[in-house]
Amino acid sequence: MPAHLERQLEKLKQMVRGLTTEVAEAVQHALAAFQHRDCELARQVIDHDDVINLTEIDIEEECLHTLACYQPVAMDLRYVVSILKVNNDLERIGDHAVKIAEITCYLANEPFADLMAFIDGMSEHVMQMLRLSLEALLDSDVDKATLVRPSDDRVDTIHRRMYEQVETAMGDNPQNIPQLIHIMNISRQLERIADLTVNIAEDVIYTVEGEILRHGRSVARSDPSRSL
Repeated sequence: MPAHLERQLEKLKQMVRGLTTEVAEAVQHALAAFQHRDCELARQVIDHDDVINLTEIDIEEECLHTLACYQPVAMDLRYVVSILKVNNDLERIGDHAVKIAEITCYLANEPFADLMAFIDGMSEHVMQMLRLSLEALLDSDVDKATLVRPSDDRVDTIHRRMYEQVETAMGDNPQNIPQLIHIMNISRQLERIADLTVNIAEDVIYTVEGEILRHGRSVARSDPSRSL
């Protein structure tokens, strides 16, 4: 690899490292705010989203600059393409953290203790998935990337059970329907974050092995003789 390209890819990696830190903290703080009904912390998550959005734009511009000026090939090209995709996924995860924070302020005085066990279980799995996918991304670690999807199945299972419980609660206490809809929306945001961590993990596998994965299945493997 030419030295100038190596320096450019390292610059990209450091930019992505910074974004992963911002996004992971946003999710962690949003979930902590919800757990403790801390509207002040939730507002901090909302206000900080502009930083994530601006960083996402900077990384996209740097990726396009890299493609245009350095013309990477093979694994280096796959890396830049994957960073473009992951960059967007990270920004979307940040958006879901903001939605959780917004709902937190609305539900500041609503306990719903019987449903919190579902949210806590989902939160634990989602944070583990996020941590694994980001570590896999930064370390180009396929082994860690392959550990992400099994947790997604568990998140989906909890989400379905949560839906059933909320549906029952709506029937028993129709006066709580607006609040229960917001509780269900928290579960939905967590499910979407989990899906995005799977996307990141699949992009890590694509970068390292040239294998294109969609929905947990191999779609195609890059021909070593081609640039991608």
